Amino acid sequence: MAQEDNRRLVLAFRCVTCNFVGLIAVGVVLGLYLLVWPPSSAHAGDNLPSKRKGYAGSLSRQALPWKRVPAHSVLLKDLKTGRVLYEHASGKRLSPASLTKIMSALVILEKGRLDEQATVSQNAARAPKTHLRLRTGEVFRLEDLLKAMLIVSANDACLAAVEHVGGDEEHFVTMMNAKAAELGLADTHFSNGCGFDGPNHYSTAEDLAKLSEIAMQHPVFRKLVREERDLIVPVSGRRSHLLHNTNRLLGRIPGVEGVKTGFTSKAGRCLIAKVSQNGNDLLLVILNSNRRWVMAKNLIDYGFKQSKPIQ
Repeated sequence: MAQEDNRRLVLAFRCVTCNFVGLIAVGVVLGLYLLVWPPSSAHAGDNLPSKRKGYAGSLSRQALPWKRVPAHSVLLKDLKTGRVLYEHASGKRLSPASLTKIMSALVILEKGRLDEQATVSQNAARAPKTHLRLRTGEVFRLEDLLKAMLIVSANDACLAAVEHVGGDEEHFVTMMNAKAAELGLADTHFSNGCGFDGPNHYSTAEDLAKLSEIAMQHPVFRKLVREERDLIVPVSGRRSHLLHNTNRLLGRIPGVEGVKTGFTSKAGRCLIAKVSQNGNDLLLVILNSNRRWVMAKNLIDYGFKQSKPIQ
């Protein structure tokens, strides 16, 4: 009888132990489940768009092929609605490189006449690359200098045009900064006319987008920045210069209408692009990215998916 009682006690103890171990196992499994699968309310919150200005929310992280944005600043805008489709540090002041020439061109178009003749100074002829190797004393129509500075981003052509319209570069830069103030570009300041790096030479993706929208309203500017190639010849001679647009998107992506590229060691590789497809218009600004062409293609594709009208 005693042996039977002992046997029952052992079985009861084993049962209690098994149940206790089972409870522990269930708790461990439940804990792991909660770690891997958050509650439904938190998971749903991940799909809500961020309230940060202009940010496209989690959809952009899924649609764009990078975890870390491969640029110092980005702005993608739907021009028909004014809606920002994607942005990254778009208000950060950065060196704009030759995107500066957009403002220079706008001032030249407002203050000069395209049929005027401009003489290349020794200072302009010595401009560092990118350049056309213009010669001191050569005479060009102002329109041809404008073509060279916008299509191939030639600094010698830019300086020749700037000096002709402003009298000298310093006065022209004053005109540029006055125009920036007039347009409300509060985070933009220029210290030269063509985009060389300097501590007081800066802009932001937001300001450059606004500037580009205004510049694209000018028919001459709009025509020139979409040209894939052109030819200019000095009035004073026969040495022609073939211009190939530095914007690789032209002719490769349907609907690309410009606008401008830029590069310096400080600014990195920059791009502003306007693209129109199926009644939708996008404006893209990329500052300081070694992957600007691939990045531009991804953002343009993403932008048109976002700007499609809801059926």
